[in-house]
Order: sequence, then C-alpha cells, then structure tokens
Amino acid sequence: MMKKNVFLYLYCLLVISSCTNVNNQSFTLKGKIGDWNDPATIYLSYWNEGSEYKDSTLLRNGSFSFTGSVGEPAPARLIFDYSGEGMIPAAQSGHILYLYLENGTVKLNSPDSLQNSLFVDSPINDEHLSYLDYIGGQIQDLAARMNQKVMLATPEQLNDTTFMAQLNSEYKQLLDERTRKQQQYVREHPDSYFSVVAISESVSSKFNVDEIEPLFLSINEKYRETYSGKAFAQRIEAARTIGIGKKAPDFTQNDPDGNPVSLSDFSGKYLLLDFWASWCGPCRQENPNLVKAYAAYKDKGFEILGVSLDNQDGKEAWLNAIKKDGLTWTQVSDLNSWNNEVARSYGVRAVPQSYLIDPQGIIVAQDLRGEALDEKLVEIFGE
Repeated sequence: MMKKNVFLYLYCLLVISSCTNVNNQSFTLKGKIGDWNDPATIYLSYWNEGSEYKDSTLLRNGSFSFTGSVGEPAPARLIFDYSGEGMIPAAQSGHILYLYLENGTVKLNSPDSLQNSLFVDSPINDEHLSYLDYIGGQIQDLAARMNQKVMLATPEQLNDTTFMAQLNSEYKQLLDERTRKQQQYVREHPDSYFSVVAISESVSSKFNVDEIEPLFLSINEKYRETYSGKAFAQRIEAARTIGIGKKAPDFTQNDPDGNPVSLSDFSGKYLLLDFWASWCGPCRQENPNLVKAYAAYKDKGFEILGVSLDNQDGKEAWLNAIKKDGLTWTQVSDLNSWNNEVARSYGVRAVPQSYLIDPQGIIVAQDLRGEALDEKLVEIFGE
C-alpha cells in the first residue's frame, strides 16, 4: 500500500498576509549559499497587496540577487533547486525558506544550504522568526510532523480507522493549540506587525465577531491600516453580515465573454454560489460532484454560479478548466485572484467555499461538498 501525505489542506488557503496600500518602494534580496553554480537555481515568490510575484535566477559562486517593489513587509518564499530539476521537485523535497521582504536590502548567508541560512541585520525577519517560535512554527511544519507519523505507520495501522482517527485528532489539537498561541500573541504584542498576520491566520471563514473584533481593535492602528489589516476588517464585516439565515449580498461581475452577471439574476431558484480557481486542487476534485448535482437538479430549479479566483495571467487556465471539467453553468470573475471583489465582500480566504441560497435570496447552507450537497438537494427537491 502506498503511503500518502494525508495531513494536507482540503482547501486552498490564502495563508500569506498582504501589505499596505501605499506607494510601493524598492527592495533588494541578496544571498550567498555555499559555492553553488549553474544549474543550481533559486526561485522567489512574494505577495504584495493581494497579488503574487515570481522570479528566478541561477547562482554564481553561491550568490544571487533579486529586486522588486513592495508596500510594507511582504511575505515571501525561496525555493532552492540544487540540481536543475525544476521548482516543483525542489519544493517537494522541502528546500524552502519563508521570509519577509521590506524596503531596502534583505541579506542572507549560508555555508551550504537554504535550510542553514541566517539573515544579516534584518529586523523584520528576526521578528518573524520570533513570532514563529512563539506559535510553534509554520503550518507546514505541523503537517510534516504528522505526515512523518503516517510514513512510519504499518499498512495495518493505515487501514485501522481508530489509529487514523487518533492521528487526525492529534493534528486537530496541534492546530487548535497554534490558534490559541496566535491569539495570545496578539494580546501580548499589540505593537507588532505580526499581530495582524496572527489574527488573520488564526480564524477560518466562520468566527465569532464578538470575540475576534475586540482582539483586532487592540492592535496598533498603524498595523490595522495596512492592506492586510483592512482586508481583515473586511472579513469581520463579512462575518457580521453573511451567514446562514442572512440575505446574500447582490453583486455583478463579468462572464468569460465580458457580459455582466448579477446574483439577483438567479432570483426564484436555489443557487449554489461556488468560489473556486483553476489552480486549486480540492476545487477541481469537487467539480465532478457539482457536475453530477447540476445534471440531476437543474431542471428542478437548481443553478450554480461559479466565481473564479484566477488572475489575468491565468485566464486561459480558467477557461481550459471550465471546458475540461465540463462546467456548463455560469462563471464569472474579475481575474484579480484573492483580490476578487466578490470574494473579499464574502470574506473568502480559502477555496473551495460555497453558499447555498434559496429562491428568496437567503443563505440556507454553507460549504456543502460531496455527499453533504447531495443530501441537501434531495431534502429540497426530493429523489
């Protein structure tokens, strides 16, 4: 039996917070990793104001340099491909370093590998490392720890539902403890930029506004006024106004042909508002279930409206995914990725995410997938 990494997200998450909506300023990232040369390649990706930017360069005697622009501290990721096999194999091998970029120069040095890199006079990265130490590391570290237990398990254990349930329970406890530490970090560090990062990462699409809003308001206003701070304030507003039993806010976005489509166009029918993206594996895995449900109930008053979080560069991939997956229902997008205006107004930070809306425009269910969606549609329309 082949062992798989099971402690992976069932959703594609926006786990990297964005930065301020101010004039961007230039940064330089310089590094020295041993004496590596071509074909050794280092890949950089970073987020600025909700958009991802990518670059790569060959190493020369271990040295590399990147330049770009950001508003305020911008989360970034370096992937080191030692042998020239490509970025994905390198990432799968764990040759990844998470860091922050900011106006000015960020330097790092290592005698041999990306994992042994140390930052040189970089206060933002020193603070980031302290934050990670406080909360127990990256979310990927927790998943890797649990996946190691899966890899060490016997075939009998992997087929033992009690054993797997125990591992899942242990993983949930780790996540819950990380969430607790993140919110405690906010209480103890209201003057830290990473308090906005912590609170944003610590809550899912469903949270108690009465508990979280005061915690958010305790953070220094200059950080609440950053791009990520404003984005979280928008999530609070969405949590307050969007939920089961509440009216789904109307909106208008264009379909692939540029024709405007409004939520209110579907008044009088049960509508599944489906947030997804062509690059989202869990979304694509769920699409066959949606195709089946749509075929079974479209003549009974059931519709689907897809909202894609693809970007301008990914428009062709979006259209290809629609065709390949057989999505015959209406699709819209402003091609602004995580900055999709509808997604932001609905507080979406993970895909797939969906809302089932009744003929009167009231949200009656959320995040129905697979059998759960089938059961709800049977309840509404019958067999």
